[in-house]
Amino acid sequence: MNTPQTTGTYPRGTTPPGTDPWHDRVASGDWEAITAEIDEYGGALLPRLLSPEETAEIRDLYARDHLFRSTVDMARHRFGEGRYRYFATPYPEPVERLKQALFPRLLPIARDWWSKLGRPAPWPDSLDAWLRMCHDAGQTKSTAILLRYGAKDWNALHRDLYGDLVFPLQVVINLNEPGVDHTGGEFLLLEQRPRAQSRGTATLLPHGHGYLFTTRDRPVRSARGWSAAPVRHGVSAVRSGERHTLALVFHDAA
Repeated sequence: MNTPQTTGTYPRGTTPPGTDPWHDRVASGDWEAITAEIDEYGGALLPRLLSPEETAEIRDLYARDHLFRSTVDMARHRFGEGRYRYFATPYPEPVERLKQALFPRLLPIARDWWSKLGRPAPWPDSLDAWLRMCHDAGQTKSTAILLRYGAKDWNALHRDLYGDLVFPLQVVINLNEPGVDHTGGEFLLLEQRPRAQSRGTATLLPHGHGYLFTTRDRPVRSARGWSAAPVRHGVSAVRSGERHTLALVFHDAA
């Protein structure tokens, strides 16, 4: 008989109510309203997922080299300005718990989108099973990211794909207080609509809150039914101060 992977004293992804603060914060969201918002705009604000103390602790992890598998200088690769680091696995507890808590909430949205687009939805019911599929396909590298921006840093519009297997939704969390720790640094989405001008949105993320958004493309209504609208995301220039972001991607990288 297979033994389930565990986190603490219970199977991963199944936690008793009230024992996992990250699970409870995810569950506190109005997921009907969140679903309606991301269906309309391609992005939706989530509840506070990390406390101020937790955001400070995660920001401090940036200096601990052993926790990361690689570091990317965005200017060197013409991705923008600033640096980000890919966490190695096993992830720090808040990162792993949030990914496990979010995936079951995002899965129905993903499956609905792919149904509208006439695509087969490859994602199983659990994040662990989905990541095993990624690994079997050669996508074995961890993808949770800790980003750090200083004054004048920015992130070019892009998509976090990493391989053939892609989950169509991801989450970012602002680890700093806008207007106190930094000015500028709005989260950007640019959606290319079929036979229409592109649509952009800019969102200043509250401290500790998550933001759910489209990874690659999403369904939008057209004269012929549903069409796939490609979406890219980025970050506007930080005008002053320092901004850290935790990015949660739900597929691994080749």
